[in-house]
Amino acid sequence: MSEPSGPLVGLRVVEFASIGPGPHCAMLLADQGADVVRIDRAGGNGWPNPIVDRGRTTVTLDIRSSEGRDTALSLCDAADVLIEGFRPGVMERLGLGPDTVCARNPRLVYGRMTGWGQDGPLAKVAGHDINYIALTGALAAIGEPGGRSIPPLNLVGDFGGGSMFLAFGIMAALWERERSGLGQVVDAAIVDGVSSLMTMFTGLRPSGRISLDRARNSLGGAAPYYRTYRCADGLEMAVGAIEPQFWAELLRVVGIETDNPAALQREDAWPNTIALLDTAFAESPRAEWIERFRGSDACAFPVLTAKEAECEDHLSARSVFVEVGGLRQPAPAPRFSRTPGAIQPARSGEAVGRWMDDLATPPRPV
Repeated sequence: MSEPSGPLVGLRVVEFASIGPGPHCAMLLADQGADVVRIDRAGGNGWPNPIVDRGRTTVTLDIRSSEGRDTALSLCDAADVLIEGFRPGVMERLGLGPDTVCARNPRLVYGRMTGWGQDGPLAKVAGHDINYIALTGALAAIGEPGGRSIPPLNLVGDFGGGSMFLAFGIMAALWERERSGLGQVVDAAIVDGVSSLMTMFTGLRPSGRISLDRARNSLGGAAPYYRTYRCADGLEMAVGAIEPQFWAELLRVVGIETDNPAALQREDAWPNTIALLDTAFAESPRAEWIERFRGSDACAFPVLTAKEAECEDHLSARSVFVEVGGLRQPAPAPRFSRTPGAIQPARSGEAVGRWMDDLATPPRPV
């Protein structure tokens, strides 16, 4: 088996199997070289995913039994990081809460991933991504004016406000541990993360620089310079020509002649300008528009399907997608100049044995 690579080589992570943001966070750490042991239940979590689940050692345990709990505790004794995504109170009832685990291993960073957080009136209430982004104001801003809110997949809550903030919190806690020698609990709540993602809008809204009203939201599809347009073949182009020079270039390539491009960009002109661009884009198929915009600074690019993206020229040149084990999948991100990450091979059970052997040695630096 090849040696792991990446800036997190030597970091030991115990992941209690869950769905959504927890596994994604564990994948991010594994991609950068962390040694991740997943504690799963018999039959798995019901959402097997060969990409998100990559680079792990998986141990099947019944953590409700004394034997399974003791094994899990031993793994946590040898770990630097724990990731769990249960509702508040579940790990405590299992005898695996932070008071128990961190007393045994004071250097442990205990990462908790939930939707509502560890406290508050909704802490123990069921919910999913759509509910979390609804309550934080993000969902209301997404959709056509007068229509329903449109869920942006589960990208904004589970992953943008969830796993990415959990990963950031874990790394921040590890950095602090370098000074104190102590771990701590990371309470990563999706409602917290999404609210943080919304700071650009909450910060600019009072000044009037931006609106979250769908009919006036310049970044939500209401403005002619930041929306999608349907081509003659029914496929779409995405336009993001916000700055005046990019907007002028867009109009030039599309063939809309005007002595005053800025006038077409003003809010009172949006409906008329959108109609002009709708008509222009509908005259040619997407492939033709791709060629016409190639190399320009008009900020206009095709709306690709996930399958099409795997073969796109720029993404291919950067090897954004790689093939491992016959499966095309995203490469690790971000990239590092000296210690690049890599999609790690599935770990063998021998890794768990090494963890247990090291318990008798002094704590390891990260």
